[in-house]
This record gives sequence, structure tokens and C-alpha cells, in this order.
Amino acid sequence: MALSGIQIYKMLPQTNCKECGFPTCLAFSMKLAAKQVELDDCPYVTEESKQKLAQSAAPPIRLVTLKAKDHEVAVGNEVVLFRHEKKFFNRPGVLIRVLDTDEHEAITKKVEAANAYSVDYVGLELKLDGFAVQASSGDATTFAAAIETVRKASGLPLILVSDDPALIEAGLRALDGEKPLILGANAANWEAMAALAKRAETALGVAAGSLEALAELTQKIQGEGVEDLVLHPTARAMGTSLALQTQIRRLALKNFRPLGYPTIAFAGDGGNPAKEAVLAAHAVCKYAGLVVLDTFSPELVYPILVLRENIFTDPQKPIQVLPAVYEINNPKPSDPVLVTTNFSITYFSVANEVEGSGLPAWLVVADAEGMSVLTAWAAGKFDAERIAKAVKQFGVDAKVDKKVIVLPGHVAVLSGELEEELPGWEIKVGPREAVDLPAYMKSVLI
Repeated sequence: MALSGIQIYKMLPQTNCKECGFPTCLAFSMKLAAKQVELDDCPYVTEESKQKLAQSAAPPIRLVTLKAKDHEVAVGNEVVLFRHEKKFFNRPGVLIRVLDTDEHEAITKKVEAANAYSVDYVGLELKLDGFAVQASSGDATTFAAAIETVRKASGLPLILVSDDPALIEAGLRALDGEKPLILGANAANWEAMAALAKRAETALGVAAGSLEALAELTQKIQGEGVEDLVLHPTARAMGTSLALQTQIRRLALKNFRPLGYPTIAFAGDGGNPAKEAVLAAHAVCKYAGLVVLDTFSPELVYPILVLRENIFTDPQKPIQVLPAVYEINNPKPSDPVLVTTNFSITYFSVANEVEGSGLPAWLVVADAEGMSVLTAWAAGKFDAERIAKAVKQFGVDAKVDKKVIVLPGHVAVLSGELEEELPGWEIKVGPREAVDLPAYMKSVLI
């Protein structure tokens, strides 16, 4: 049972040293009870108190890691229900499922394509995280052969799916000491599956159709010494699944330890790619730690991975690029200088349009604290002084002999002030939208 702030306070040194960043030990203990700080922030807490406070200080959702030779996927460790309270930490792993009844050539083709999938999205690499191999055949040799086929085509982490402990054991032998997730513990087989997970030191997936059944199973499995669990609420209807996933997160955050584990969702159970996409999006948002797709196609995977990046980005901290001067299409000293902010989407919109046009330019990215052009201007973070400072800081004078600088059209009002800040420079006002830059550069700057 979680401790209250007052109970935690009684175990702290009560020196009010302020080294933790709070004015009193009581204030720190209240934050610790709310899971908003770490126990290690207190430099004087005793080892005895650390042991007593370990359960209260631990995140309400256990961290579970799937490990392979080339990669690992960490899920769990979340501490809030809504991302605006505090950002979500561990992005859900997105995996592709293959069946051991599929032809080996088909498995190889699907896995190789998924393994090679990579997209650059505003400076971030979007990739899949692994594969789930399901023992549909019921045969240990066939299952092990399918796992070996997957492993030859990819080194990403695996989930082994079967409710037969003998098949899971055969699959583990094919993986040579890796730490996959074994999924298939239920009310009928939990003892054998727990023994297998404990012996192999792997995470264990627990399947049931209700909160009560899941909680009962996790407590039994914990009693056998298996700590790393993943919950699989087996409801197929979207509304029921949404309710279960949300209730599991809510109860976990209230420190109901039997449900304090990451969850897994099989979006491929939707039956067709359109519904699969909807189920996967729902699972990413509410609140699956692992999302398994049956279909691999770029048009299905891309929006899911983009959604994941958006959900698991700190909403209070915009995605930024490094302020600098960027060379696009090998510019010469006679080529123009463009200016924008360091908000990633703004930067990549401008850079991609100019690069795609084949026109050379110098792109000065000013530090606007990750805000877009209009937002930064309205907040006083993108003005003539900041632009001039960036031009001087990055030595643009020394790079060009034609001193022409182009302002974004939305901040044309800054042109007069920028002339005063940068004497000797010709200030031009460009278009409002990045898509119009190539035509502007061809008609006005060349």
C-alpha cells in the first residue's frame, strides 16, 4: 500500500536543508507521495528509510524491457494519466505479428521489409520495434523454425505468443539467451508459464478478459517470484478495450499494485487494415505499452509512428533543432540568406521546400525557444535583435559577399528594425508560407 505524505515525512531526516529543491522536508514528502520527485533527490535519507520507502518511491507502472542483440524496447514507468500533467516517458513499442503457419518465404519477405522501414520525420527516425511470432500451428518444431526465420531477417526484439508452455520453451531455445516477452499465461496454465519465465528470466504476458481476473493472476504469478509482467486484456470490442486499458492505468496510478504493469494490444485482431489502423491509434493513445500489427505497409505504419511521436513528446517543450546557419544545396557567397525559427516543423518545412527546388541558400535558424514564427514573434522570442544576434553569432558576414537577408512574410513588420540592427544588409520580405519560397526565390532573388 502506498504511503501518505505524512508517513513519508516521518522517515525523512527532517533537517529542512533545502538541497532537494523544496523549502521543507514536508513539502518534499508530499511531492514524493504524488510521484512528482525521486527519493534520490534527498541527499540525507538513510538506507533504512530508503528500503522502507522503496515501494512508495517506485513508479506505479513497472518498467519492463524486451532485449535482443540489436535493440531493446522499454515500456512502463509511466506516472500520469494525462500527458499535460507530466509527459509520458516510454513510447509504446510497435511490432509486426507473423504466424508460424505462414510460408518461410512470406515470413522472410514481411520481416525484412518491416525491419528495413525507416522514415526521417522532422529530424527523428521512425522505425518499428520488433516482431511477435505466434504459434498457430501447435507444433514445437514449426514454431522454432519460424522464430529462426524471423531472427535471420531481423535482430529486433521478439514476443513469443502461445498458451502452451512446451511451445514457448522450444521458442526460447531458438533464441540463444535473448530476453523476449513470452505471452500466454492464463488461468489454466499460469503455474507452468511462471516457472518457465522465472527460469528463462524473461517478462511474462498475462491474458484475461476482466480486471479482476488479471489482478488475481498477477498476484499468483508474483508469488512465484516473477516480477516483470505485461497485461493483455483480451476484450476485442473497441469500447470494452478502451474501458479496460483506461481502468488499468487509473488503478495503477492509485497504487493498486496487481495492475501496475504495462499492457499489450493486438490491433491486428480488428480483421482488416482499416480497422487495424483505428485500433492501433486507440492503443497508442490509451494506454498500451506494446502495440502489435498484423499488416505491414508504409501507409498503415507511418501515421501510427507519427501519432506515437506526437503523444510521447513533452507537450510543454516544443521539438527544436539546433540554432545555426544551415547550407542548403551547396550555397555560394553570392546566394541569399533566409531566416526562420528553431521550431522543428518550421525548419523542416522551409529546408525541404528550398532543397526540393534545387536552389542554393543559407538558412539562419534563430533561437526562438522552439516556437513557430508567428508564435515566437507574438511572445517576443523572434525579433530584430535576436535575428541580428544569430547572424553575427554564426559568422554569416564571412560566408557571403551579397548581403541579402529574407525575412518570413509573417514578420514583415520587423524589416525596419532589422535594417538598424544589421547596417549594410538589404532586408527583403519573403512569402508567408514555405511552399511559396521556391517561386519567390526564382522571381525576386535570382
